[in-house]
Amino acid sequence: MTHDQGIETLIVAAHALTRVAALETSNETPAAQWRTLTILRDHGALRIGELARLSRVTQPGMTRLVGQMTEHGLVEKTTDAADSRATVVDVTPLGLEALHTWLLQLTAALAPHFDDLAPEEWDALRTTADVLTRKLDRTRTAPVAGTAEATR
Repeated sequence: MTHDQGIETLIVAAHALTRVAALETSNETPAAQWRTLTILRDHGALRIGELARLSRVTQPGMTRLVGQMTEHGLVEKTTDAADSRATVVDVTPLGLEALHTWLLQLTAALAPHFDDLAPEEWDALRTTADVLTRKLDRTRTAPVAGTAEATR
């Protein structure tokens, strides 16, 4: 298997894992909500346009989602201090609590699928998770194009 094939296999397996988790938790909440809360947790407060870009949805779609999430107390909107025309979104403590609860539900739903793993397979999973976290953390902490930090 080539490196590219290994990455492809990992991506396809991750998508399958996500689908199984969604089916087994019977969670009706749109995946975009969990993705948005995770992005806000990891990046901090963001403008709606940047949040839409990172979540890979349209800006009008994100505006609708943020409106729904605001109504449920999961996020809060404020006016951008640098540009009063822009809206900044941040996760609330309730949003973080909801995300944490959902992640616990996902873990509980998926755990039985891994009950029969051998110790070396657990080691392989931990190593894979560590590598992915380390490699993807660079994208979390890198300045986002178009922000003040990226243009300095």
